[in-house]
Amino acid sequence: MLGLPIGIPKRQKRLAGQHALVDGIPFELPVHSAQSPALMAAFPMNADRAAALMPGKEIHPFRLWGNTGLFVVTVIDYRVTDIGAYIEYSLAMACTRGAAPAPPLLPVLRPKHYGLGQYVFDLPVSTEVSVKGGKGIWGMPKHQASLDFKVDDNVVSSRYEKDGQLAFQIDLDRPRRGPIQLPFYVAAVNYCQFRGMLVRSYIYFKARISMALGSKASARITIGDHPRVQPLKTLEIADRPLFTAYMPETEGVLDDHFESWFLTHDTPPSAAPEGLDSVVDLGRSEEWPPPPRRDPVPA
Repeated sequence: MLGLPIGIPKRQKRLAGQHALVDGIPFELPVHSAQSPALMAAFPMNADRAAALMPGKEIHPFRLWGNTGLFVVTVIDYRVTDIGAYIEYSLAMACTRGAAPAPPLLPVLRPKHYGLGQYVFDLPVSTEVSVKGGKGIWGMPKHQASLDFKVDDNVVSSRYEKDGQLAFQIDLDRPRRGPIQLPFYVAAVNYCQFRGMLVRSYIYFKARISMALGSKASARITIGDHPRVQPLKTLEIADRPLFTAYMPETEGVLDDHFESWFLTHDTPPSAAPEGLDSVVDLGRSEEWPPPPRRDPVPA
């Protein structure tokens, strides 16, 4: 059992060592991960364009200033979890929840008041069982895809392919001299849509992080041709990130408590949202698809 990250709810600590069986998936509580490297990068984007990709009227783009929002890429190479090893590839937009958009920057100082979090637009994973649990229980937009997570002395890179097409790739230059290196404890809030509802879930991480800010941060993203990611090309994502981070090893807890609300619209929705039929027949396979194709390095 991993050491529980600081700051998780007391209830999760009390549950340690208990067992649950949900949708045929056995869990030892709390739902946890360990020994899992991760990368993260945040890029400025057009907040108004992001609003057009967010569902319903319940969430709004977080704004740093003016029309500048944040596009956040997080990739975790889960090595030890309740459901086996898999990679999770999050493409998200920082957001707030409320009746109206929040003022710029202020949600950073009052995150609970403004419901600060991230709207997860796409969340490919390596295994079927991760789709079954993540989507069926927590409402996350998981689907199986070909993913990798590669680390060398200079670059941390992760590639996402679907149906033989490139969807997304990030190449993050590892922070070196000058970046911040410190213990890292974070409680993250994810907003997702499933079954016509907005679902809010919570995850708690601890790690030792190497982080670079501003001009010291360096990463490159490539948005491919797969249809799932084409809307991201409308976001006017900046070429340079505001910050990058690499965590050689993380430990995390996914809260078994989550919340949901109906997504509302000014007029009746014209199409049925993705529903339980997308998960009801899924199994518990931990098998990965073939890895993404990587172009050979020139001699």
